[in-house]
Amino acid sequence: MAKEGNDIDEVNDAVHGTGEQEEEEEHAPQEEDDNDMEEEDEYTFRFQNGMDPLDFIDNNDDSGLQPYERFERLEQEALADKKRKATECHSEEPPSKMIRESDISGSKIAEIMEAMNYHGVRKRSRKPKKRGRRKGSKNKMDPRLTRMLGDATLHYACGHYDKAKAVLLEVIKLAPNLPDSYHTLGLVCSSLQDYKRAMSFYLIAAHLTPKDSSLWKRIFTWSIEQGYIDQARHCLLRAITADPQDVTLRGLLARLYVELGDYQKAAVTYEQVHQLCYENVDPLKAAAKLYKKCGQVEHAVRILEDYLKSQPDGANASVVDLLCTILMETKAHDRALQYIEHAQAVNAWKELPLNLKIKAGICHAHLGKMDMAQVLFNDLKPENASKHVDLVIEVADSLMGLEHYNHALNYYLMLQGNIGKEDGPLYLKLAKCYMSLKESSQAIIFFYKALEILQDEVDARIALASLLLEEGKEDEAISLLSPPNDSDSGEVHSEKANRWWVDIRIKLKLCNIYWNRGTLGDFVDTIFPLIRESLYVATLRQKGKSKKRLTKRDLVERVRILDGPEKDNVFRGFRPVAAASDRLKASRAKKLLQKMAIEKEKRKAEALASGIDWLSDDSDDEPQEENREPPLCNLLKNEEHHQLIIDLCKALASLQRYWEALEIINLSLRLAGTSLSTDKKEELRSLGAQMAYSTTDPKHGFDCVKYIVQQHPHSVAAWNCYYKVISRLENRDTRHYKFVRVMQGKFVDCVPPILISGHQFTIFSHHQDAARKYLEAYKLLPENPLVNLCVGTALINLALGFRLQNKHQCLVQGLAFLYNNLRICENSQESLYNIARAYHHVGLVTLAAVYYEKVIGIGEKDYPIPKLPNENPDVIENHKPGYCDLRREAAYNLHLIYKKSGAIDLARQLLRDHCTL
Repeated sequence: MAKEGNDIDEVNDAVHGTGEQEEEEEHAPQEEDDNDMEEEDEYTFRFQNGMDPLDFIDNNDDSGLQPYERFERLEQEALADKKRKATECHSEEPPSKMIRESDISGSKIAEIMEAMNYHGVRKRSRKPKKRGRRKGSKNKMDPRLTRMLGDATLHYACGHYDKAKAVLLEVIKLAPNLPDSYHTLGLVCSSLQDYKRAMSFYLIAAHLTPKDSSLWKRIFTWSIEQGYIDQARHCLLRAITADPQDVTLRGLLARLYVELGDYQKAAVTYEQVHQLCYENVDPLKAAAKLYKKCGQVEHAVRILEDYLKSQPDGANASVVDLLCTILMETKAHDRALQYIEHAQAVNAWKELPLNLKIKAGICHAHLGKMDMAQVLFNDLKPENASKHVDLVIEVADSLMGLEHYNHALNYYLMLQGNIGKEDGPLYLKLAKCYMSLKESSQAIIFFYKALEILQDEVDARIALASLLLEEGKEDEAISLLSPPNDSDSGEVHSEKANRWWVDIRIKLKLCNIYWNRGTLGDFVDTIFPLIRESLYVATLRQKGKSKKRLTKRDLVERVRILDGPEKDNVFRGFRPVAAASDRLKASRAKKLLQKMAIEKEKRKAEALASGIDWLSDDSDDEPQEENREPPLCNLLKNEEHHQLIIDLCKALASLQRYWEALEIINLSLRLAGTSLSTDKKEELRSLGAQMAYSTTDPKHGFDCVKYIVQQHPHSVAAWNCYYKVISRLENRDTRHYKFVRVMQGKFVDCVPPILISGHQFTIFSHHQDAARKYLEAYKLLPENPLVNLCVGTALINLALGFRLQNKHQCLVQGLAFLYNNLRICENSQESLYNIARAYHHVGLVTLAAVYYEKVIGIGEKDYPIPKLPNENPDVIENHKPGYCDLRREAAYNLHLIYKKSGAIDLARQLLRDHCTL
C-alpha cells in the first residue's frame, strides 16, 4: 500500500503539474445572465489539498453508503445509448492475455465493448470530405495505453476489480487526461456498489469530454437523486451547452427552476423551449403563467399576443383562454372579448367552445351588457352543472363581484350537493349571498353548514357572530367565538397556535361583545394579555434599535449554502442554488466567522501568555431571544386600537387592578406618544392620575399628575390632584422637589406650589421654613382663608419650639391670622373649631372650651365633596350623614378638657349627647 500511495502522489503531480489548486475561499455572488448556460470556472479539483479521485481505489469501505439500486440500470441504459463499434485485435498483444468470449459472461460484453471503444473509430460520414488534413488526426492514443485499457476492461468483466484498479492506476499515471480510464473506474465502483465514487469518476470523465450531453444528463439524474442540487444544475447547464437544441434538457432546467422557486428563470427557459419547438404551446403557456406569478403581467400578455398574431390561419383555443383569463384579472374585459371574437372569426367556429363562451359572457357582464351575458350563460343548466363545476363557479363569482346577488345565488344553488368535499366553500358563498340579500336566517343556516366543514375559517365565524348579534343572540355568538373546552388557549406557542380561537380577529370580536355587554371581567381577561404582549414587544424593539447581532449558529447556517451538501466530493465550488442576495450574505458571514476565529485565537494566546486558564467563550453559540411578533401589529398606529387601550384601562380601574392599568398607560404614553391624539393622551393621563392616588404606591402615576399640572398650572383642582398623590408617597421623592422648584420659578404668582412646599416643610416639622413659604403666599393672596389658616398654624407651631425667644409674640401673631380666617369665613363652624383647637394646643383650655361650645351650638349641613379633574363626576360617594359637621369632634375635645379638670360627669354627658351612635 505504501508503494501505491507513492504512485498516487505521482499521479497527482502528473494531473496537476507543480502547481497546487486550492478550494475557493469565497464565492462572490453575482447575478446570473438568463442566457448564460456555461459555468466553466465554478468547480475546482481537490486532488492536492483535498481528496484524490484515486483515493477511491485504495479504500473500498462502503460503510454508511446505501445501495443504489437504480445505478446499474441507468448504467446499462447509458451503454445502450451509444452505438456499437467494431473491435480491433492488436497483433502486439501476447497470447497469454487473450481471453475467449465464452469465458466472459454475456452481460459484460456490451460493457467491455463500450469501455474499449469509448473513443473508438467513428462511422464514415456520408458528407463530402473536406480537403486538407483532418483536425486532431495526429492525436492518436498510444498502443500501449490501448492494450492497458483493454486489459483493465477484461479484468473488470471477469470480476477482478483489484487488478482492474491497478491497471487503470498505471494508465492514469501515463495519461491523466484520458477519459476512458475514469469511465472504466466508474464502472468498477458501480459494480462494487460505491455509487458515490462512481459518480465522481463519471464527473471527471464528463469534464474531460464536455460535449457528451448524454453523460452530463445521466450525472444530472444521479445528482438529483442524491440531493446534490448545485451539482445537478451545473451538469444540466453543461449538457445544454453541449447540445443547445435539445428541448428535453431545457424542459428539465425549467422544471428545476420551478422546484427551486426561481420563477423568473423558469419562465425564460420555458420561453426558449417554445422558440425551439414553436408548435408546442404548453411551454408558452407555462412561461406566461410564470411571468404572471413574477408580477410581469404585461410580458405574459405580450408573448401570448405575439403567438396569436403569428397564427393567421387559426388560433389555439387554450392560448386564447389563458390570455383572456389574464386580461380579465387585470380588468381588461374589452380586450379579452376582442380576442375571443377574433378567434371565432379566424377559426370559423359556428359556436364558441363552452369555456370561451362563458368568458365572453363574463366580459359582457362586466361591460354592463347583462342581456348578452345571460344568453351566453344559458348553456349552464342544473342538469349539466356537475360536469362544468369550474365554469359555474366562475360565473357565480363574477356575478357576486358585480353585486348581482340573485343571479349568483341561482348558479351557486345549481352546485349544491354535486361537488362532494368542496361543499364547504360553496356553503360559504351561499351564506355571503344571503347575507348581502339581507336574508339573515338563511345566511345563518349556511354559515353553520360551512363551519362544520371549514372549522378554521375565521372570517366566516366573525360574519356569523355579527348576524347572531343582530338577531339578539349574544350568548350564541359568544359560544361561537369562544375556544373549545379541550383547547389550551392560554399558550400562544402551543401546538394549536394556528387554530381559529387564537386568531386576533376572533379575540377582538369577543372583546367588542363583552364591552358592549358590560362584562368587564371577561373583557379584560380576553384583551389584556394581547395588549400587554404587544406593548412589551414594542419596548424590546425600541431598546434594540441597533442592528441585530447574529449568533455564530446563524452565521454558520448562512455559510452552508456555499459549501453544498457534501464536503468530500471530488468537485466543489459549484455556484450555490440561491439568490444573489443570499450568496452575498453568505460571503459576509464567512468573512465574519474567519474574523471571529482569529479574535478567539488571539484572546486564547493572550490568556495563556498571562498564565490564565483558557476557558472557551461559547456565548456566541447561545441563541438570542426570539424575534417575537406582537399580537396586535398596528396597536400603536390604529385609532381603533387606541380606543381599545383606553377601554381596557377604564375596565381595569373599575376592577381595581390599578397596577396593571398604570403599566398599560405608562407604556402607551411612552411608545405611542407621537401617534396618539391629544384627546387620547389627556384621557390616559387623567386615568393614570386617578389611579395614582388609589394605589398603595402612587409613584407610578406621578408623571400623569405632573403633566396635568403642567397643562393647567393655575388650576386649584389640578394642584389638589397633584398634592393628593404626593402626600401618599411614603418616602421622599426627589422628582417632586425638583418639579415644585421649577414651577415656582416659572410661575412666581402661582400660590399652590408655594403652599405645597410649606405643607412639605410642616410634615417634616420645619415650621420656620413653612411659615416663610406661607407668608410668601399671604403676600399674593391676603384674603384667602386657607392661606391665613396655614400662616396661623405655622406660627403657633413655631411658638411651641424651644429655640424661639419671643414665643408670646409669635403666638399672638398666629392667633391673629386665625381670627382673620374667622372673619373671612364669617364665623363658620370650621374657623371656630380651628381657633378652639389652637387654644387647646397651646394650653389655654378656658378659651378653648368657650370656642368648642360655640362649635357645638352651630349646626352645619352636608356639602358635596369637590371632584378632582380626573375623577368621574357620575360616581356617587356614599358618606354617612353629618360628614361636614364638626360638633362630634368639638364635643370629644371638650370632654377631654372637662375630664382633665375633674368634671367627669360633665365629660360623660358630652360623650353621651354627641359621640354616641
